[in-house]
Amino acid sequence: MSPSLASSTHATRMKPTNLKASLLQYDANWVWSKRHRSHEVILSESYRKVYFHPNWSKGTAGVRGTHAINSCRHYWEIHVSHRVFGTSMMFGVGTANVRLNANMFVNMLGEDENGWGLSHKGLVWHGGFTYKFSEPFIENEATVIGIYFDGLNGTLTYYKDGRCLGVAFHDLNKIGEPLYPIVISTSAKTEMVLTETRRDFPSLKDRCRGEILKHIKQKSNLENLGLKNHEVVNYLLDEFYEPQP
Repeated sequence: MSPSLASSTHATRMKPTNLKASLLQYDANWVWSKRHRSHEVILSESYRKVYFHPNWSKGTAGVRGTHAINSCRHYWEIHVSHRVFGTSMMFGVGTANVRLNANMFVNMLGEDENGWGLSHKGLVWHGGFTYKFSEPFIENEATVIGIYFDGLNGTLTYYKDGRCLGVAFHDLNKIGEPLYPIVISTSAKTEMVLTETRRDFPSLKDRCRGEILKHIKQKSNLENLGLKNHEVVNYLLDEFYEPQP
């Protein structure tokens, strides 16, 4: 069994973390990626609204966020429409190797070592292993899912309609690859809207990087900064993302 899933099994018996998302003072500025999504996903409302399987569903579709989130603390909220049903609707994080489309109905986020996800059936998944984490979501009832990723301590905490469900995963700070927010659904005409994205900056250095990257539109633009130190360039590239096409 995966160490991160095994340790989280113990953590769910502990008292839930009392997080106030308002303590994360800065807007994270990420949205859903137009490049990295299933062909069964339609994006709108400035890439914040996801519409899954617009006609009918014959498999599983997903989309990931534009930004990697490893280096600090992030909190985001997803408003899910009343169409809560089907094999699997999932919320969590994963590497760039998480598949975002399958011609079958599967729990795609967490089916292997690349993803960590919670399904609407109250099950958490990672490495192909699963266990009960919460009560199943009520079908055909809208809900709000909050996700708190602590990149410093390596934990992933879930909230539902303002109530903390607890810590689902540990050791995510040991993952050597970029991690991205991901949502997945097997259900036709499901809507999920990203309504809040907050983050902190662990240091002044990180905050300066964030300000610099607001003005960098392409990787080639870094050359115009005249930076001679390759470590600094690589540090900036760690959080750089290409703008939406």
